[in-house]
Formats: sequence, structure tokens, C-alpha cells
Amino acid sequence: MRQLSALDAQFLHFETETNVANVAGLSILDGPLGREELVALVEERAHLVEPLRRRLVNVPFGLDHPYWAEDDDIDLDYHVRELALPAPGNDTQLGEQVARLHARRLDRRRPLWEMYLIHGLEGGRTALYTKIHHAAIDGMYGAGALAALMDLSPAPEPLAVGQSRAPHPDRAPETAEMLLRTAGRLLANPAHLLRFLAEAMPRLDEIPVVSLLPGAGPVSRATRWLTRKLGGGVEVPELPRLTVPRTPFNAPVSAHRRFAFVELSLDDVKQVKKAFGVTVNDVVMTLAATAVRRWLVDHDALPAEPLVAGVPFSLRTAGGGDAPGNQVTLMITPLDTRTEDPAERLRAVHESMSLIKERFALAPARWLRHLSESMPAALTGLADRAAFGLVAQTSPPINLMVSNVPGPQIPLYVCGRRLLAQYPVSVVTDASGGLNITAFSYDGRIAIGIVSCRLLVPDVWTFTDYFREALDELRTLPAPG
Repeated sequence: MRQLSALDAQFLHFETETNVANVAGLSILDGPLGREELVALVEERAHLVEPLRRRLVNVPFGLDHPYWAEDDDIDLDYHVRELALPAPGNDTQLGEQVARLHARRLDRRRPLWEMYLIHGLEGGRTALYTKIHHAAIDGMYGAGALAALMDLSPAPEPLAVGQSRAPHPDRAPETAEMLLRTAGRLLANPAHLLRFLAEAMPRLDEIPVVSLLPGAGPVSRATRWLTRKLGGGVEVPELPRLTVPRTPFNAPVSAHRRFAFVELSLDDVKQVKKAFGVTVNDVVMTLAATAVRRWLVDHDALPAEPLVAGVPFSLRTAGGGDAPGNQVTLMITPLDTRTEDPAERLRAVHESMSLIKERFALAPARWLRHLSESMPAALTGLADRAAFGLVAQTSPPINLMVSNVPGPQIPLYVCGRRLLAQYPVSVVTDASGGLNITAFSYDGRIAIGIVSCRLLVPDVWTFTDYFREALDELRTLPAPG
């Protein structure tokens, strides 16, 4: 039996009509694809992707986090749908359709996913939009789950020995067992709280909102010093004190979304990486900083301070990388939108990202998970919603989320159709801001998905030009001497 972690459950609790926790991928396929073929593929391989075959089972009275249970009869007529774009079927129309689908909450009485086969794209292409609730997956697991439905060649490959049969199904415990397990968790909550405090005290300077409180930095430094003196810690680099400036996209989000997407050459990004001695991720973060800066300048809303970005870091290890659910933490970093010079902006982003990567590598932050576990499950939902409501009415903990997920660099196929591009479609909320930029690398390209609140950033397609221009700008810079 598998129970949702406290962090997984948070993605259920904070959902409202406007804060929706769907994560998705938009696959662009070369050529037409029939629904019957797609349904047959999903039916054959659904057992390889746990979230596709499991539904929620709630504990009575919400006393504990829900469980995942095997759905004995997945209704693929419900989960796999199809529609068509009107002519001419261009990218803008596709983005508008995906935005509408992405804003809809999933039915919690069923496995938390939907798949849409979208016909009518220009050039004879077909799109496949697949969304899954964030309670079931994080970005790294989602990238791996994608591969289970795809092949390395146009001819579908037979399942390997041991994959062709479903594993023993997970069953939710009976009510009495649920309540016994709940009692055990309640007894463990004080220990979880102590663990959170032990984890959080040295890291107050990296926790959103808390890091802004007076004294957070000195307390963190003093705790780390004391821990090292007692032989229980390592020296980690200091983080700058960050102030989250106001922007037009930091306000309560609406129930409506916009989605735009753009593809860039991975070779061009690597050219910049090599010339300036940085990483691919540094270049992607700089492109995001430049695109956001230009949007803010065009709207006469550029703050004097750098923006503060939330950057997810995976906690998955070689032994736990295949497990579903969320195994991530959140690091915060300045995103230099003040600097006019693009080379200087790249240098600033590189230094900021190097700092948090070094700190994370020396002592991975697990405060997000420990904080989630420290509160009794029966109170977590109320606390999550109250926190989101407070954030919506006061100052945001970050300005936006920026994420970069590595993907396979070889061609993949779905039902014999080549995957031309794979665009991520992520989450915007009151707490994380009305703009999310997520990149996914695949087969020599970097696909960038930009999700926004329709009311806060209605002109999201302008970002596609900003990204292209930002990369051209970096490529033409002279390499540092």
C-alpha cells in the first residue's frame, strides 16, 4: 500500500478554483494518429506508469493523508479524449486550447490524469496533451514516465520480460487499519517537528518568506557555526538576503491560463556555455532572466531590485529515482533582471546558481518535506489554504518559478510517429506567481513552456520572441578574454 507523503498531499490541499495543481506535457508528433491506436498503447503500458492506474482513497474525516489504490477498471473512454483545432491549426490556437484544458481541475474520484489527442495542426502534425496531478508526480518522475509510452524506433518495441504483466496491485488499507496507522503518525508528529526544526534552523536564510524575517540570517549562521563546532555539519556558502519586489504578475491568480511555447537549439546554447565557461542551466536561467526583463521593460514595470526565482531541486537518488510522488525541494535565487549588459547578466546568474548548487551539494535541503511532515494531517489542509490566502493578500515569497529538466537526446516515437518536440506545461499559483517558465531538453533542442495567469500576463506569446532574441544576443557576444 502506498500513502501520499505530506508534500504530495499539499498539492491536493492548496487547490481552489484558481490555484490548480496540474502538470503536463505537450507532445508534437509527425503525422496523423488515430485515437484507437493511442488507446491500445495506453492500455498495453499503463501498468508501467503508476499514476495512470491509481486513484485516491481518503481516510475517514480527513484524519490522515490519502492512499493510492489500484483502479481495477480504468475507463480509457474517459481518460483518453480527442478534439480538433479549426483551420489553420497554428501554434497560437494550440496554445489557447492547451491553456483551457490545463486550467480545469481533475476529477478526484478517478485516477488523476487525462490525455487529449489534438488533430488539425499545420503541416499534418498531431499534438498529444497529457496532464497529471502534481500530487502524483514531480518533473523528474514525469520525464521518466513519458519514456514508458514511447519507443526508440518507429516500430513499437515489445515489452521486456517482466514488463508484460501488471505488478501486484496496491490496495488501500481497511478503515480500521487506516485509523491505526493514523494514530501512529500522530504519535510521530512531534518527532517530525523536531526534525524540521533541526533542518530548518541552519537554513532559515533559504526558506521563502522566513528568510525575509529580521534575524533569519544571523540565526542561520549561528546555528550552522554551532553545528559545525559540535561535529554535526559542514560549512556551506552564505546566501544573500533577498527582497521580493512587486511585479504585475505577483497578485492573486485567476481561474484562466495562457500558454506559449518556443524551441531553441541546444547546440546554440552549448556554444554560449563553452564560450563563457558556464553551464547549460546557467544559459537557460539567463535566457529566462532576459525574457522577463524585456517583458517588464515593455510594460514599464521593471523593479530596481533583482527578481527572486524559485528553482526546484530534485532529491531523487539512484536508489529512489523510480518512485512516483514528489521528491523535490525548492531553492531561491536572485534572477538578475536589473543589468542591461547581457554578458554581465550571464555572469551574475552563473554566480547565483553556483552558490545555491554548491550549498545544495554540500547539504541537500529537505526542509520542505520535513515542514510538510511536522503538522498533523487533519490540520494540514486548513493550514495550506490559510497560508495561500495570506500570501495572496500580502507579499509573495517568490516572483516566479524557473525550472530546467534534462531529457533524452535521441529521437523517440509514439505509435510509430516521431516525437518532434516535447513542451512542459507547469503550474502558476498565488504563492509562486502568475508566471512559470519550464524548459525541457530533447533531441538537440530545448523546448520552453511559458504558463501564465490570463489576467496578469495576457500577452504571453511575446516571450517566444524574447527568448529567441536573447539567445541570438548571447551568441553574438565576444567571448571573455
